[in-house]
Amino acid sequence: MALTQEVRDRLEPDAAQIIGRYPQSRSALLPLLHLVQAEEGYVTQDGIEYCAERLGLTEAEVTAVASFYTMYKREPVGEYHVGVCTNSLCAVMGGDAIFADLKEYLGVGNDETTADGRISLEHVECNAACDYAPVVMVNWEFFDNQTPRSARELVDGLRSGADVTPTRGAARLCTWKQASRILAGFPDDQATTGRTAGEPSLAGLRLAKAHGWTPDEDLAAERRSGGPAEPPAQTDPGSKT
Repeated sequence: MALTQEVRDRLEPDAAQIIGRYPQSRSALLPLLHLVQAEEGYVTQDGIEYCAERLGLTEAEVTAVASFYTMYKREPVGEYHVGVCTNSLCAVMGGDAIFADLKEYLGVGNDETTADGRISLEHVECNAACDYAPVVMVNWEFFDNQTPRSARELVDGLRSGADVTPTRGAARLCTWKQASRILAGFPDDQATTGRTAGEPSLAGLRLAKAHGWTPDEDLAAERRSGGPAEPPAQTDPGSKT
């Protein structure tokens, strides 16, 4: 997809704002790539040329970054990009089965898009949400404790235009292009909406408090000793002594 002059004119104010955030313009490359992706849905060769132009980099330098990070797509993706975690815990809890089932159900392979352009599918390494395994993400929003059946229901809802709400985080689901714009540094004012902490995470917090575990104390002990801190002594939270 070519970046027409109209598109370049539309990008320019946002690109200037992004670049202005950094003392060295080359530091703006990651968010600028997200901005280009927000416009086109993926990082095209024209998008790479635009980033190189604006930042005084070579196209090879920009391509090296765009091809290194998997959040930048070099081919068109769906309006809703579905990522199934297949890392260790999610995999054994059912992530592998979910991913295999969705591939068959949608008729696509890894990093491929359905014919209607609505859904693309990818296996991802870790969503940093192990306490909710197995986890599926849609445009980087969480859908926790999934099963093959619930994952099918999720993609059916996305394809039909139903009101699909993430398990945690944002109160509403944005499109792939909108998500890319947020990652470029233009928030959609949803950061403080929705439910951000669930019961599994809060249970761990309660356990830490009951045992008096504090990361600051552990770090201080490690620094004093010059090595890893000894684990805190186990105490019975129900004991009065």
